[in-house]
Amino acid sequence: MTKQADFLASARRTIQLEAEAVQELENHLDGDFQRACELMSQCKGRIIVTGMGKSGHIGRKIAATLASTGTPAFFVHPGEASHGDLGMFTRDDVVLALSNSGETSEIVTILPLFKRINIPLISMTAKPDSNLSRAADANLHIGVEKEACPLNLAPTSSTTTQLVLGDALAIALLEAKGFSEEDFAFSHPGGSLGRRLLLKVENVMHTGADVPSVKAGTLLYDALFEVTQKRLGMTAVLDDDGAVIGIFTDGDLRRALDQDVNLKSTPIEQVMTANCTTIKADILAAECLQIMESKKINALLVVDDANKPVGALNMHDLLKAGVL
Repeated sequence: MTKQADFLASARRTIQLEAEAVQELENHLDGDFQRACELMSQCKGRIIVTGMGKSGHIGRKIAATLASTGTPAFFVHPGEASHGDLGMFTRDDVVLALSNSGETSEIVTILPLFKRINIPLISMTAKPDSNLSRAADANLHIGVEKEACPLNLAPTSSTTTQLVLGDALAIALLEAKGFSEEDFAFSHPGGSLGRRLLLKVENVMHTGADVPSVKAGTLLYDALFEVTQKRLGMTAVLDDDGAVIGIFTDGDLRRALDQDVNLKSTPIEQVMTANCTTIKADILAAECLQIMESKKINALLVVDDANKPVGALNMHDLLKAGVL
């Protein structure tokens, strides 16, 4: 093929063939799928996924999807299993073996072990009468008789249906377990969802000597040094007991300058924002962001039950932490 139109025609044909193969999967869902889900949901160990070649690549993805959605799983290469990695298998595990033909020698070789130690076996094949399918406690039939490859050689439609069927397993188990966004976040602490659902204010706030604060009666001129030194664009204003009575921010400074306030004679409490919004350290950083946005403020003081400052943060801290 040399014409662009030929490339596009080939791509459309491949997509259409694979879409038809995926659609046909619905007709192959039966009691074996139900049995496979039951075996996996009752598993006290882990789901061990295995497969050779392209099926192995798909198997790795299925194992990763299962693990990230609440079903502990990992991938074992069937060739390596015959050379020591069988030690990873326990009687509490369930095996999910992928093979389009159901006759992959590296998998068939280790089938006796599964029977010997009584490990439940789930197969995913296109040949219900294959050795692997017959040995399985549940066989997931992908039903692909012809690949999208015009030579009917390169795994294409078969691997696509394996991938979709693996997703179907993972989501069915996820829903059965009541797996939540919070559960997902614990498996993805480095992702944006994990940061939104797990990161708390105490994880991002400034603490100790880095928290800007001045006592009531401090002159505005001196308070500005505290604001500048701590670089958070604000300072807490405290009473004699160390409790927060207000906050002084860059916005308060601009308003004071507009009113020609004398920096060297004006006490800070005359220009601060009294009864300011404060938060607790154990709330989610995402909730803190929502408070800032709703009140149109850029900084917050973090206080304890006695209303004494234990931390401070601004919008930049949330941005740096990836909450925004």
